[in-house]
Amino acid sequence: MTGYYDIVLGLIPVALLGITAALTFVGLSVTAAVPAGAFAAMTLMGHAMFVNAPLDSTDDVQSTPQPLNAD
Repeated sequence: MTGYYDIVLGLIPVALLGITAALTFVGLSVTAAVPAGAFAAMTLMGHAMFVNAPLDSTDDVQSTPQPLNAD
């Protein structure tokens, strides 16, 4: 079963190489196309890390804090 992060890991090289190749094919120089492809790959990684961040199962549970003992 493929999850969100499996898809993101597959799309990183696709974005880097695919967008670079597409922009080069359209007529943009390789020097300008590579940063555009890298920016797209970086955007995918940033979304996976910060917007849709992976959580541990313990992070989802809100536990009530226990009172400290005065002993």
